[in-house]
Amino acid sequence: MDLLLWRHAEAEEGTPDLQRKLTARGEKQARQMGEWLKTHAPKHLRILVSPAVRTQQTAKALGLPFETDKRLGPEADASSLLAAIGWPDGGEQGKRAGAVLVVGHQPTLGQTASLLLSGAEADWTIKKGAVWWFSNRVRMGETQTVLRAVIPAEFG
Repeated sequence: MDLLLWRHAEAEEGTPDLQRKLTARGEKQARQMGEWLKTHAPKHLRILVSPAVRTQQTAKALGLPFETDKRLGPEADASSLLAAIGWPDGGEQGKRAGAVLVVGHQPTLGQTASLLLSGAEADWTIKKGAVWWFSNRVRMGETQTVLRAVIPAEFG
């Protein structure tokens, strides 16, 4: 199973938090990364998105259908994100999709990346608009998580 973590692009400051929109720069970041993902992401991608306006706008830049999942909101934690996608095997939907893209927030995405790579949650930073791509595999009977790519928004 592949897991792609996409942090929402740059957003306006303010409240209420769930209603914050992308800035003009954020819209550009989302479009650029959306184009990169269209070219490079796995086929049959299941896309799960936080209900926040900024994540919804980021996901729309990809131009593919997506599901909104309240478990991925700004208050989410790594365990709720992994439960939402059924990591590591993807659950029934993940097995059909083969890959999941999550559009979400800090610190959840950084904590998830840390947990997947080190086995412990830590406050790692994922830059706005960036994508971290993980693969889960079994080698010699051992389950491994591999970091396949880190793409910052400006490279998208």
